[in-house]
Amino acid sequence: MKKPIFTGAGVAIVTPFDDNYEVDFPALKELIEFQIENSTDAIIICGTTGEGSTLSYDEHVAAIKYCIDVVNKRIPVIASTGSNDTAFSLKLSLAAQEAGADGLLLITPYYNKTSQEGLIKHFTYVADRVNIPIILYNVPSRTGCEIKPETYAVLSKHPMIYGAKEATGNLSSIAKTISLCEEDFTVYSGNDDQITPIMSLGGKGVISVLSNILPQQAHDIAQAALDGDFKLSAELQIEYLELCNAMFMDVNPIPVKMAMNMMGMKAGKLRLPLCEMTEEKTAKLRAVLEKYGIIA
Repeated sequence: MKKPIFTGAGVAIVTPFDDNYEVDFPALKELIEFQIENSTDAIIICGTTGEGSTLSYDEHVAAIKYCIDVVNKRIPVIASTGSNDTAFSLKLSLAAQEAGADGLLLITPYYNKTSQEGLIKHFTYVADRVNIPIILYNVPSRTGCEIKPETYAVLSKHPMIYGAKEATGNLSSIAKTISLCEEDFTVYSGNDDQITPIMSLGGKGVISVLSNILPQQAHDIAQAALDGDFKLSAELQIEYLELCNAMFMDVNPIPVKMAMNMMGMKAGKLRLPLCEMTEEKTAKLRAVLEKYGIIA
């Protein structure tokens, strides 16, 4: 029986860059400690929100190792090691495994994409060669490649494939996935505005962007659902819905990094091709943060 790598709210943590656009490790430590102090249930490092696509191999591995060392087993660390190059994904995954990661997050191949049979072969190739749990990441809006429920049903049988981060926004498809997959296959919401709905279908938590700025609140939404109090979970989901949406008023992680910097947190620069928002969007983001009392 596979046990979930975590339940609740795991933060898809940003990667802070300094003024020279280098990884700011002291700032990363501060962000990690802030997360742990405020009830985050897991840290997902070097993912989409962590600008993993602009990190070199050496930076990627260094950030994973640093995060694991700082966390020091207090909560699970899941390393994002997916790629559209299967061999490279395995190389990163083995490096993360050696560093002591508790699990891996593997995105679907992007740009070159693949068929559903190709997805099965791609993920199975990596899963056959690692010995830590894997969470698959389904976000077709960014990759152009979607894992279908029937494909999940096949992959869920693999002993090292433990679950999925679902960011399709398609609740019907997610429900079908849960109905088709092995009972011990864990589904996480990949969208902060769908934590309660997905958990009401049997999901076990969220891999969250919102957690970067409000880790306690993201945890509380998920924990209420885990406790069976879906009324409270729904109330909190609705209460923070506008803020969840504000984190995606531009390409992730642009808004969340700008919000963190407005809050005095050291999220730092964005690496090109990502850039700061327009003045109009920045003003809107500031207004939402002020509305929630996050900044004055």
